Formats: sequence, C-alpha cells, structure tokens
Amino acid sequence: MPVQPEHEPAEGTLAGWAGRHPGASRTLEDLGRGWALFTRQGWNRQRVAATVAAVLINSLALIVTINVVPGLSASAEWDVVLAVVLAAILTAGLRPALQALALAFGWVGVLVVGLFARAAILYLAFVVTPDIHVDGFWPAFAASWIAAIITIAISWLVSAGDETEFLSQLLMFSHHGRIPHQDEPGVVILQIDGLAAPLLQWAVVSGNLPTLSRWIRAGSHRLTPWHAQVPPTTPASQAGLLHGNNRGVPAFRWFEKDAGRLVVSSKPKDAALIESRMSDGRGLLADNGVSISNLFSGDAPVSHLTLSGFALGGRPARSFAAFFISPYGFTRSFILTIGEAVKEVYQARRQRLRGIEPRIRRSGVFAAQRAISNVLLRDLNTVLVAQYIMRGAKSIFCDYTDYDEIAHHAGPTRAESLRALEGVDRVIGTLAALAAHAPRPYEFVILSDHGQSQGATFRQRYGTPLEEVVRGLMAGAGSPATDSIAATGTEEARTPVSRFLAEVRQQHGMVGMLSRSKLAAVVEEEPDAARAGAARAGAAQAEAPELVVAASGNLALVYFPRHPGRLTAEEIETAYPGLLAELASHPGIGFVCTRTSSDGPVVLGRDGVHRLGSGQVTGVDPLAAFGPQAAADLLSHDSCDHVGDLVINSRLDSGTDEVAAFEELVGCHGGLGGWQGRAVLVHPATWPVDGELIGAECVHRQLVRWLERVGHRSDLAPPTARVTSSV
Repeated sequence: MPVQPEHEPAEGTLAGWAGRHPGASRTLEDLGRGWALFTRQGWNRQRVAATVAAVLINSLALIVTINVVPGLSASAEWDVVLAVVLAAILTAGLRPALQALALAFGWVGVLVVGLFARAAILYLAFVVTPDIHVDGFWPAFAASWIAAIITIAISWLVSAGDETEFLSQLLMFSHHGRIPHQDEPGVVILQIDGLAAPLLQWAVVSGNLPTLSRWIRAGSHRLTPWHAQVPPTTPASQAGLLHGNNRGVPAFRWFEKDAGRLVVSSKPKDAALIESRMSDGRGLLADNGVSISNLFSGDAPVSHLTLSGFALGGRPARSFAAFFISPYGFTRSFILTIGEAVKEVYQARRQRLRGIEPRIRRSGVFAAQRAISNVLLRDLNTVLVAQYIMRGAKSIFCDYTDYDEIAHHAGPTRAESLRALEGVDRVIGTLAALAAHAPRPYEFVILSDHGQSQGATFRQRYGTPLEEVVRGLMAGAGSPATDSIAATGTEEARTPVSRFLAEVRQQHGMVGMLSRSKLAAVVEEEPDAARAGAARAGAAQAEAPELVVAASGNLALVYFPRHPGRLTAEEIETAYPGLLAELASHPGIGFVCTRTSSDGPVVLGRDGVHRLGSGQVTGVDPLAAFGPQAAADLLSHDSCDHVGDLVINSRLDSGTDEVAAFEELVGCHGGLGGWQGRAVLVHPATWPVDGELIGAECVHRQLVRWLERVGHRSDLAPPTARVTSSV
C-alpha cells in the first residue's frame, strides 16, 4: 500500500479533498473560524437579548411584508417567527459557500450574490416552514427587500442610528483566526477629504462630532492645523503625505507641453504616472502598510481601491465578500444607497426653492455619485479598514471622501455637508471600538488634505468661462485662438467611483476581461475636446492647440502649446500684446502669476506687481488679501514641473472670503483664498509636533517620525531613485 508523503493529506480524507479544491479549503477554514469565534463569544445576557430583539424585529417586518406581497401567505404569526429562525440558520450555514461562489467571479460576483443571496435564503426558509405558502422565487425576492427596508427602519428607530450592530458585524466578518498578540502599536490614519481646520474646530466645540470632540476634550488627542500649500488639492497633498514629494503635481489637472499630454489625476493611468514619478520605495506605508481608497499607494505592499493601481490586491477582500453577502451587509448598503440618492434630490430641490445662494445645479448624475460614495464606498472602506485592523496591520491609510463630495456641490458649511461629516465621525468611533479587539494596540491619526472655499462660480458671475475670456483677449491682440482645450470639468466628483471601477478592472478571469473592456471608457473618460486636442498636441508643434486652460478650483493654468517651453512675460506680450494687463484687470481675477526674464516669477494685479524672488512690491500688493503664506506658496509653486505659462487665481470677496471657481462647483479648492489651504491634523496628545507644519511634505516627515517613534520603519531598504516615466 503506497504511503502518502507527510506534507500531503491522505487520499479519500476530507483534508485530501479540500487540498485538491482550494475554494473548498477556504470554505472549511471559514467554517472553522466562524465556529471558533462563536464559541469564544459565548451566550452572555447581552447577546441573548440582542438575538431575541433581532428575531422579533425581523418577524414583525416579515409579518407586514407577507400581508402586502402577492403570492405569500402564512397561517399564524408563529410560522413567521419560525421562518425567521430558519433563515438565520440557513444564512450561517450557507455563508461560506456563498462567499466562495462570490469570490470566484470577483467584484461582480460579490454584487450579484449580494443582490440575490438574501432572497434565496428566505425562499428556502419559506419552503421548509410548514404553514407558509410561496408562489415561486420572485415573491420571496420582493419580500426579502421589503422586509429588509422595514427591518432597517425599525432598527434605526430603536437604536437612534447607533452603529453597535454595524460594529458587531465588522467583528464577525473581519475575524481572521488566532493572530498572535503584538505589543508594538499599529497606526490607523484616516483622511477626511476637504475638511478645513476652522470647520473642525467649530464642529468640536458644538459637539456635532461626538467621537473627535470626546477625544480632544478628554485630552487624548490634539487638534493641530497645517497649511496646505498651493495647489491645495488631493493629488498634490496625497503625493506629499504618502510619498513625501509633490513637486511634480502643479494642480489637479495640467498640460505637459513636451509630451502633448493633458494629465488629470482622477484617471487611473495618470495617477499611475504621477506615482511612478513620486515613489522612492520608502513611502509612508512601505513598512507593511495598507493603502485603502487613496489616489496613490504610499509604497504599501497591499492596496485596495487605490487609483494608481500600485500593489492592488486584484480581487475583493474575502472579509468584505462575507460582509456583503450577509443579511446586514449588502442589503443595508444598497437600501441606504438608494435613500442617499433620494435625499440628494430632495436637498437639491430644497436649496433651489429656498433661493439659497451661492448654489449650482445638482444633477441626477451627481445624486448617483453621492449615493455610491457616501454609502456603498464608505461601507466598503470601513470593512476593509476593519479587516486589516483585525489582521494586525502595522499601518493603514484610508481616504473618506464623503464630506468633500457633497461640499463641492452644496457648499462646505451647508447642512447636508455637515451631516456627511457626522457620518464619518461615526465611522471613526466604530473603528476605534473595533480596534479594542485587535491583536495589537492601535493609535488613530485623523487628518485632511486641504479645506474648501465657497462662492458663486466665475461663469455664474460673468456669464462666460475663463477659457472664453482668454480667447477673446487673444483675438483682440490679433492672435485668435481658433483651436483650444478647456479642461475645466468636474472629474474630481467622479474620483471615488473611478477608484472602485479601477479595482473591478484588476480582477482576473472572464469577468475581469469583460470588466476591463466595458469600464475602460468610463474610468478613463475625458471631455471630447480635451481628448482630441491632446492627441493633436502630441503631433507636430504647429498642429498643437493654440490655447489650453486647465482649471483646479479657483486656480487655472494657462498654456500656449505652440510655443515650446515655458513662456516669459516678455514673450507672451510679444505674441499677444496687452493680454497680461487685460487679464490682471478683469474683475473676476485676483492675480496673474508669470515669469519675467529679469526678475523671475512675478504676480500681476489690477494696481500693482509683487516680485516673488525679491519680495519687492510696486503699487498695491496683489497678494495682500490672500494671507501671509501667499508669496511663499506661489514661489514654491513656480518651481513645480509643468506649471502653466500663466497661473491665474480668482478674486477673493472681501468680507465673505468667497472665491470664484473656474469649475462649476460651489465649494472648491486648488488656489488661494478662504479656507481651502487650512488643513487639519488630529493626533495622540503624547506625540509631539516638531514645529509649524507648512505643506504636505512637512506633514509626511512628521508622520514618518511618529511611525519611527512607535517602532516602525526600522527595517526599510534605502531609498531607490525616483523614476520619471513618459508612458
């Protein structure tokens, strides 16, 4: 009789069968982990009470549902209770198999299984229950969703929106067996995108953010403002925060004359290009960190929903799949996603009817984007962070874009924006409570990448976009721009969805191939004029467009691509006489920054000139209203790669500190004026801040020192040379 090698399970045994079927092996592991977790939790009084309450709430919801859905009937209420109990048992028993099935087809499989799993389980429970009659699957499908809506509504009323149930689900589905305890602290860094320091200070004082307010009031954490240099945008700040270098990011979007390329940092290919230029192998997360929902990876070995695509996992996390197919996971997220879209439609209409100014048109497309970003992706981010906390990851960096998305369209201090901020605060509290069960202690750092400024847009104020103003002045100078590119869209609002679609495209197999072909156009979408113009610019210089205007909030980079290199003020005056003076005197423009052959970078205003190199001011200082850091910011920005021939900043309204965005967004960031440059850092009070924090690169160095303080990064390899990619 042949002897099996010691490292191979014997033929005919359960272990041997599982060894030849990896998916089945993972399912057995899940069953074992679930049973271990169940037995360790035990049946204490609190758990018994929670279980009884859940059964009663689900039974009540199902009784109402059976009375309204045709094709369903029950003889007595006790039959419904029995069906609820059977459904719970079936859910526990079938979850590993459903999880394996979902993961076999990647993200699409997770979505499909999540959509139908609850209905299939409820249908089986109806069939098994003696005195419940169901006419096929579809009545059960309708009943599963109606009952879920009622259950969620009742649970919300009973719990007053408390996240305790969500926390318990995270504990269950983020568990990864017995992981040895470690004394070295882990660090969770959560970015609240777009949150200004003054707004957070107000929210803490008012108590509207219970978690952060409690931390700061109790003295466990300290609120430290930091200055986000020009451009205060997510790509520039995250390149600085995660990689310690943002010299190659002059704006959210820009034009590269040498390559004839329009770069928009919300597009995966462009994000990958930027990271290839920034990374030296020693990013913030290089020491076994995890990047979640960011533009760049920070050199993390593992990334999820990271737009640049560096170190992506290529498949959905198994714990997220388990959560998504649970009764509480996908159903809750899907229903709340629909509710968020309805809420956006209502709030946009209320804003119009009340005549609130300034405001912009909030389209149905944004309603869908907001719903996905503020519910589905928020839950996804939270589950992924929870998974790696329970795995004991050394460092985690996750970007929550909820507040920033709404603030762009509604305004940074409007009620709906503040409610989104409160939602992120609840998530922080949930994750902090979860971390108490992790295999290592965790410290939490909360930061923002920039703030936001508000104001009516440039087009709303003056009836025409900035590109048309520049073209008109060029025509008046005798050189009409017959061929131009206006990169002034609202791609930033699509960034969270783009991150999710980019990750879907990473999965393997047939589903991944179909996803890549169908989603490529969506993820890489650009305005037609910009795409065509950029293609022409890549040809001979004479065929390049005459003008490119790339806007990032209330900052615009203006390029004249038919003239190689960066033009000086003298060259611009020769080519387009009077253009600089006319732009500087426009009522919607605060200042124009250009370079002279004699004085270097200069700032031109309506009534004065500020020479950045020497600090000399002639006439009225055009930067006087923009704060003490304005000159230093613009001098630093002038040294960035691919900065425009002209840098234009909008006006700043005295008294209100409102700006005029060159995009159609009521809340914006990217230039100078208002709160957009006033970012924030909330950190453990025992961690010292080494001086004033000016710029994201400075904050990166501070974060690195803190990581080293708790024992991280001691084994990192020396930095590698940064690679400048031209692909």
